[in-house]
Amino acid sequence: MDHYLEYPDILKEDRITFGLTLPIDNYHGRKPDMTKQLERARLAEKLGFHSLWLQDVLLEDPTFEDPATGQIYDSLIYLTYLASQTKTIHLGTAALVLPLRHPLRTAKEIASISNLFPGRLLLGVSSGDRRKDFEGLNVPIMERGEWFRDAHQVIQEALDKEFPDSKSRFGRMDKSNLVPKPKENIPFYMTGYCQQSLDWIAEHSDGWMFYPQRPDKQRETIHQYREKVRLYHGDVFRPFFMPLPLILEEDPDHPVEKIPAGYRTGRKGLVGLIEEYRSIGVNHLMFNLARSERSVEAVLAELGSEVLPLFRL
Repeated sequence: MDHYLEYPDILKEDRITFGLTLPIDNYHGRKPDMTKQLERARLAEKLGFHSLWLQDVLLEDPTFEDPATGQIYDSLIYLTYLASQTKTIHLGTAALVLPLRHPLRTAKEIASISNLFPGRLLLGVSSGDRRKDFEGLNVPIMERGEWFRDAHQVIQEALDKEFPDSKSRFGRMDKSNLVPKPKENIPFYMTGYCQQSLDWIAEHSDGWMFYPQRPDKQRETIHQYREKVRLYHGDVFRPFFMPLPLILEEDPDHPVEKIPAGYRTGRKGLVGLIEEYRSIGVNHLMFNLARSERSVEAVLAELGSEVLPLFRL
């Protein structure tokens, strides 16, 4: 994995950058209205956000904690559309569910995106947790850790090697080759534990996305991860990503209040929180506005003009 050391310029040690999770909407768990997403994606790019992040959800499941089917559209198709309609903003997957996607198809798709939009793909991958998606595709959810490892290996061999000799539960590559190859190395950012051990994550990931936690708890998580990375790879940088549900109050002095997995706060409290997360090793923060109570455009404008400039690279 040590050949994957070329990170996008938005990922730097001891610095923090900012993304938005799609849909960029205050939909409160309802099925989101997608009519303004492109307009808001372009606004985010103009305001200086660094990335947009897409979910990988197949089926609507009313019994699931979040019944919304991601951003409705298929993540890689929609990512390609958004990339074609914007100029510089990075597009990320948070995260592709590898057990539910054939790895050769996935390798072909991400290599194609790499060639069509060089340097803009941020590849987050996971083992998945939506039972209905697994049932629909007849993939045993209790075996998703094994399927994830197999898919990850096949994708990497297809992307990295010429005419690899590859055999797995997904099929065989024998005297055959994937084209195109990607224009650049594509780092794999694992999301959560992917049904693996922390040792496996540290050895095989190029960065780690982990769920929101209070700064003191997240500090310990990051420390454990980076100690394991050091064990397997030496003193190298591996970026850490964290999504953050946010309710940004209009009053800049509104105190910081905890909400599920995130915070309700005014601008000044948010700046303090961001600095605290930056200081413990969070390199990229992805704001989730699903619970927001103000207009999305107003929140984006305030973040873009009053918050992001304080943390410029």
